[in-house]
Amino acid sequence: MTFKELMEALHFVCTFSFWRMGVLWTFPLIFSYIKLLTQSMFSNRTIYHHCAVSPLPPITSASSTSSKTSSRRLPICIVTGATSGLGAATALALSKEGFCVVLAGRSYDKLSKVMSDIRRQNKEANLEAFQVDLSSFSSIMRFKESIEQWILDSNMHPSIQLLINNAGILATTSRFTTEGHDQMMGTNYIGAFSLTQVLLPLLKNSPVPSRIINVTSFTHRNVSSFRAEKETVSGNSFSGYNSYPFAQIYEYSKLCVLLFSYELHRQFHLTEGSQPISVMVADPGAVKTDIMREVPWYISQTAFFSLQLLGLLQSPEAGVSSMLDAALAHPETSGLYFFGGKGRTLESSALSHDIKLSRELWDTSNDILQDSLLSYNRGSVSYEKAA
Repeated sequence: MTFKELMEALHFVCTFSFWRMGVLWTFPLIFSYIKLLTQSMFSNRTIYHHCAVSPLPPITSASSTSSKTSSRRLPICIVTGATSGLGAATALALSKEGFCVVLAGRSYDKLSKVMSDIRRQNKEANLEAFQVDLSSFSSIMRFKESIEQWILDSNMHPSIQLLINNAGILATTSRFTTEGHDQMMGTNYIGAFSLTQVLLPLLKNSPVPSRIINVTSFTHRNVSSFRAEKETVSGNSFSGYNSYPFAQIYEYSKLCVLLFSYELHRQFHLTEGSQPISVMVADPGAVKTDIMREVPWYISQTAFFSLQLLGLLQSPEAGVSSMLDAALAHPETSGLYFFGGKGRTLESSALSHDIKLSRELWDTSNDILQDSLLSYNRGSVSYEKAA
């Protein structure tokens, strides 16, 4: 360890966010497992078993060859953050379940490597990969357009059956997106919200029930209050802090994911003219991935070692179980929080079920989305004029 690295570590350890992450994050994780234990002992909570993936109706085009027709019947699943860790493990598992899996991530080189790894383990895998940076709205729109063009060129049904919003970061320094949002809020929540909204037409167009899965974290339980104002949702209210409160912002982003998921579920299932789209939340627990890559290496490894001693640390292959439970539960199942694998669910925090707060967040998020759409459309018009 160099002197510079030592000083960086000491500075990091002296921040409030380090102690919030190192100490307070352990409590809700342990609490969640205790809740699972008490449920198994004292309640008859439903266990949600996996169902077979619904095939798409056959293509009737006389020009389609039999081999192409077979592949085009596969339902389409999009997994964000698929360059490593949970995203890569999810893509592998769902390729074995009969999905055509679209891997989405910031680095095409990493996506290509993951695809090669998956094909080594599953020679029958049907895979595609597209770049997307969820902290950039223009990147999200380019991704949407690429997906639509790929579906058209492949003569597939113009729909998506499963969207898994898995991408997320733990940023330890303050950075901003091109739209001016805090990068962690922009990636973990605003990006997931925006991607879901722009892909909704494809999800609604599915001939079989479609599903949205948003990945959250047990850390949301540490949030006792939240104001769904634009400055907070965009993360700009944190810019005046002397020390970037990364642990708190991460917690907020994961609470927003829950509030958004439950509101989307209510809109789909508790209103007139509801859509055959289910919405699930998956919490993988503590998983050894590279999400802590911005934390000094010796500190992150100490944290992993401590969690492993407590029996709380999982590999991505094990941590993906709650995400698979959410993906493969009965099509009519919706609005649930999966945790702990084996088809088990928990109740998330009381704050995450605050209907008034979730509606306020929905309105604020839509305002942010409309601003992004307006800016994007202006940019497109300017580009066309320049061309």
